[in-house]
Amino acid sequence: MIERKEYLNKLIDFKDKDIIKVVTGVRRCGKSTLFALFMDYLKENGVDEKQIISINLESVEYDGLRDYKSLNDYIAAKLNNGMNYVFIDEVQNCIEFERAVDSLYIKKNVDIYVTGSNAYMLSGELATLLSGRYVTVDMLPFSFREYCDAFSYSNLSVDEKFNDYIRLGSFPYISSLEQNEQMIKPYLEGIYNTILIKDVASREGISDISLLESIIKTIASSIGSPISINKIANTLNSYGRKISVNTVEKYVRALTDSYIFYKVDRYDIKGRQYLKTHGKYYIVDTGMRRMLLSSASSDIGHVIENIVFLELLRRGYKVNIGKLAQKEVDFVAQKYEGTEYYQVAASVMDENTLKRELAPLDSIPDHYPKVLLTLDRIGQNSNYKGIRQINLIDWLLDGETTRL
Repeated sequence: MIERKEYLNKLIDFKDKDIIKVVTGVRRCGKSTLFALFMDYLKENGVDEKQIISINLESVEYDGLRDYKSLNDYIAAKLNNGMNYVFIDEVQNCIEFERAVDSLYIKKNVDIYVTGSNAYMLSGELATLLSGRYVTVDMLPFSFREYCDAFSYSNLSVDEKFNDYIRLGSFPYISSLEQNEQMIKPYLEGIYNTILIKDVASREGISDISLLESIIKTIASSIGSPISINKIANTLNSYGRKISVNTVEKYVRALTDSYIFYKVDRYDIKGRQYLKTHGKYYIVDTGMRRMLLSSASSDIGHVIENIVFLELLRRGYKVNIGKLAQKEVDFVAQKYEGTEYYQVAASVMDENTLKRELAPLDSIPDHYPKVLLTLDRIGQNSNYKGIRQINLIDWLLDGETTRL
């Protein structure tokens, strides 16, 4: 079992803090496993098993706890003296769950942890009722470094592992399927169908599943390219699928709420303001994208751009697309230490390509770190007037920020 140390350490840091811990992320990204790892940590550090209460609301065993009163009463009856550690998986399956969570939270001897597979649960009533009293831990499938750890026994080279990573996907259980595509494809289809039906169609009352899938495939084929709700609607209408802009907007919001896609807004670097037009979407797993589009897909540039976006999220950055006059910077990555700029390209061995990729970074007037990530093997990191060129695979395995 891969420890997911970054996520585990976050839970350890928040242990016994007077705040609700909410772990979010797409289905099967490892949220339940994270809880299991954290419960092991608690027991190894002196917490009695009787002080740990764990409920998975995906299990038929707990069907009777899908209303807030039953859930609250069940847990309250199991509380012991001293601190109790309460874990509720897929809490959104409980009607008005936020009322049970709030009731448990106000007890002085309860440290509460919940998971959810839909961002919808962090809006509306939960945000209102528990405002300022919860912290989120946003999980993603395996990073490339975690993927390599999972396949440490393999004789494949790191480049071969990277090819499999973007081709087969990064969901943790794939490491148990021995890189067998005949098993991986139906596994990914199972995750996709669960998200499609449970987290999107059922929750939003969507009956036209084929139309929803058309939207999914339209976005999946456009990762890394500017695309708007209007453009998606126009594309579908041109194919004879009549749909309004409002309906597309509703469906796309449901897809981002389910964490299958992430919307990235544009940021005016010079004006220091966010722009509402020409955003981009990225998918949570490139293996799922390949499954959806039924091809290996030759757009390697956009695929590795997707990989970089997800990695920046893992490293705790807020990520936007950078605009500077007529130029575009792939990613503006921000957190409390400062800002970093990233340009991503499969190769810049051609001199004209190198100039084109460096130009947006070179135009940025500030002195924050600027990085060009490529698949080129260039020996020592190259430096172009302060812009560092780094091999993408090395950057992924390094796991550190690239601050100068």
